[in-house]
Amino acid sequence: MKSFKDEQAVRPMRRRALAVGGAAALAPTVLRAQSAERYPSRMIKLVVPYTPGGLIDTFTRHLADDMSARLGQPVVVENRPGAAGNIGADAVAKAAPDGTTIGTIPFIAPLVAPHLYRSLPFNPERDFAWVSEVWEFPNVAVVPTQHVPARTIAEFIAWAKTRPQGVSYGSPGVGTSPHLSAALFLQRAGVRGEHVPFRGAAQTIPAMLSGDVHFALDNLASYVPVIQEGRMRALAVTSAERWPTMPDVPTLQEAGGPAGFTAVSWSIWAFPNGTPAPIVERLASEIAAINSSPALIERARTMGAKLLASTPDAVRARIERERALWREMVEVSGARME
Repeated sequence: MKSFKDEQAVRPMRRRALAVGGAAALAPTVLRAQSAERYPSRMIKLVVPYTPGGLIDTFTRHLADDMSARLGQPVVVENRPGAAGNIGADAVAKAAPDGTTIGTIPFIAPLVAPHLYRSLPFNPERDFAWVSEVWEFPNVAVVPTQHVPARTIAEFIAWAKTRPQGVSYGSPGVGTSPHLSAALFLQRAGVRGEHVPFRGAAQTIPAMLSGDVHFALDNLASYVPVIQEGRMRALAVTSAERWPTMPDVPTLQEAGGPAGFTAVSWSIWAFPNGTPAPIVERLASEIAAINSSPALIERARTMGAKLLASTPDAVRARIERERALWREMVEVSGARME
C-alpha cells in the first residue's frame, strides 16, 4: 500500500502528464484557430465548374477581384468545366480543408445531381462546408415573336394544346435548370412538350428565331437583348417577384401559371468540409459586404442577376426547402445520366 508521502510525490507527475496530454489534444484546434485569425496568409484558388466567359464565370471573377482587394491576397479563378458542374464540384470537395480552395457551386450539385446521376464522385450532403448564397438568376418564359402568336402564359398554353404534336422547347442541356423547369411547367399545364437540348442559349436562340423551337424557360440574362429588340416575347418570369428591369413582365404565378411554381438558378460559395468555422464565417461576412454595394447590385440587375449574401445555416435551409421541387422536376423530365 502506498504511503501518504508516496502519493504526494506522484500527484505532481500526474498533473504534468495531464497537462501535456491536454495540450496535445488541443493543439490541432489551437493551430487551426490561429491560422483562421491570420487568414488568408497565401493565395486562394477559386474553382468555377464552367468554361470561361459564361455568366457564372463572369460573376465569379467580379467577386474574386473584390474579395482579393478586401483580403489582401490574390484570389485566382480556376475553370474546371465538365459533367454539368460535377468535375469542378468534385475538385472542391477533395481539396485540403485549409481555406485555400473555394468553389462557386451551382445549386444543381446538392439539389439535382443526386437524382439525375446514378453515381457521383462526391457526396453533396457531407463533402462541402457551405459559406453563402452569392447570386440567383430567374428563368423567363419566352417565345419567338414571329412564330408563336401568344402574348400571355394563358394564351401560350391554349395555343400549345391545339397542336397535335405539342410544342418543342429548348434548353442548354439535359438536367439543367431550363430543361427541368420547362418540363415541369408543361407537365403541370397539360401541354405535350418535346425537349431539344443545345449547348447553350447561343444555340437555342437562333433555333427559336428560325421557328424550329417554340418555347424556352431559360435564364433571363441570356435573353435580355433579344427581348428588348422585340424578337422574343417574355411571357413571365419564374421568380417570386417581378424582375426590376422588366416591370411589365408578370411572374408565372401572376400570369396564371401552374400553382406553386417558383424556380430560379442560384449559386453557393463552398469550402471543402472540415474547413475551420472561423474561416467560413469570415468569407460569409466578406461576401455580405461586397454584395451589398448599390452599384454592384444595379449592375447585376441589368445583367439579369440578383446578388445574394447569407450564412451556412441559410444555405442548408434553402436546400431543404427546394429539395422536393427539384426532385419532382427530375422525375417528370425523365432525365437520367451515368
